[in-house]
Amino acid sequence: MTDAFVARSLDEIRFWSRIMKEHSLFLRLGFRCEDTQLIAEAMQFQATFEDIERRSHAYSLNTDPSTIREFNCEVQNAATHIWAFKRKVLGLILRCKLPGGTNFPLLVDHVSREANYFRNRLDELNCGQLEPLHDAIIDENVFFLRIMADHAKFIGHLLDPSERKLVEQAREFGHEFDQLMFQAIDLSSMRPQSQTVPLLSQFVDENKVSVKSLRDFKKTAADLIEQCRIKSIIHPLLADHVFREAERFLFILEMFDRSLSGHHVNKKELLF
Repeated sequence: MTDAFVARSLDEIRFWSRIMKEHSLFLRLGFRCEDTQLIAEAMQFQATFEDIERRSHAYSLNTDPSTIREFNCEVQNAATHIWAFKRKVLGLILRCKLPGGTNFPLLVDHVSREANYFRNRLDELNCGQLEPLHDAIIDENVFFLRIMADHAKFIGHLLDPSERKLVEQAREFGHEFDQLMFQAIDLSSMRPQSQTVPLLSQFVDENKVSVKSLRDFKKTAADLIEQCRIKSIIHPLLADHVFREAERFLFILEMFDRSLSGHHVNKKELLF
């Protein structure tokens, strides 16, 4: 399991450190020009996670697990600090201390949930306490289905209102993923009786179909934004960012599907 610990740790850090770096940029772009302290903090977090991402690629599967465990602790500390920063920003917005800024409260809450997920995963890895497969299937879906629902709502609000067809598609995806999330929460509350292979397999299969559709919608939107073919205030990097998170969720669902089907999952891939 030593190689699996190293592989999983590096996989998580490489993916989520890039996400945290980009969150810092998006938050900075949403602050007002007079929010100089918040802008400076966001820039520092962007630099911190850019450095973490760079360093993570210097390690390999042959790196000593104790070195990776120390790296995990360092990264978890950085993730905890950016989580606290995001919650501070959310508090300022909800107390109307940043009027005129363009960071939605739900977006700030959204990115803080992802930072919390990241830091908790690193703690689980270092403690050797990853969830059993059947619990992970439910909990990962509860988390990611809400993330996907949020993405659809953000896209709908950041597209120009004149892009009526795309706005309506985004709204429909938001509703669809809300329903899937509620279904996942229902399955969670029925534990452990709900954790049968037939129920979980159907659950994963259904979600895979929906995530593939949303992933394709995001890819189309990202391409159109990059080509300046639609009207929106969506940063091209944000469009690519949400696409990559859908790809991540789909990859996790594929791993779950293979595990439930009894197929071997390579230890270099995501393990639960």
